[in-house]
Amino acid sequence: MTTSNNREVEPEIRAELGRLRESIDNIDAAVVHMLAERFKCTQQVGHLKAAHQLPPADPNREAQQIARLRRLAESANLDPAFAEKLLNFIIAEVIRHHERIADDAVNGGKPPVS
Repeated sequence: MTTSNNREVEPEIRAELGRLRESIDNIDAAVVHMLAERFKCTQQVGHLKAAHQLPPADPNREAQQIARLRRLAESANLDPAFAEKLLNFIIAEVIRHHERIADDAVNGGKPPVS
């Protein structure tokens, strides 16, 4: 293995990089699977909200979750601002899904007429 400056990397360093990168790959896979599970749950929430004509967004719940995640991030030595940005991105996607589910409930799964 060579670096971007074409310097040869020692075999021990190459092995350690490989071990660390394998761990990173495993963690990334776990994150994807956990997000998939989270979205399965939020889809169920979206269907429940649609069935009872509840709004797709819940600003109070979102604020509670953001505060909770910031506390968790701090205790895990993760930048709370980064954790908040990540959760805001996820929340925006969840709301988009809930809006689509609500639209489908109103339109019977058919696209709205323009």
